[in-house]
Amino acid sequence: MKDNIFQVSVCPRCGQAYTARPAEARDGSGPICPDCGTREALESIGVDTAEQDKIIDTIHRCGWR
Repeated sequence: MKDNIFQVSVCPRCGQAYTARPAEARDGSGPICPDCGTREALESIGVDTAEQDKIIDTIHRCGWR
């Protein structure tokens, strides 16, 4: 049986702890949490903050991460 070992990291953008695979910041500054990575991607195509919140909430609710 495999041990489920999780590395806890803290996102430099939002300050939240996360265990999922990190995203790479678009400015090259290093790894960020998946939520901030999603926000960067959505922002790059012009999605406003309120809609970003709804999308991220849906991702969390559906367990896509």
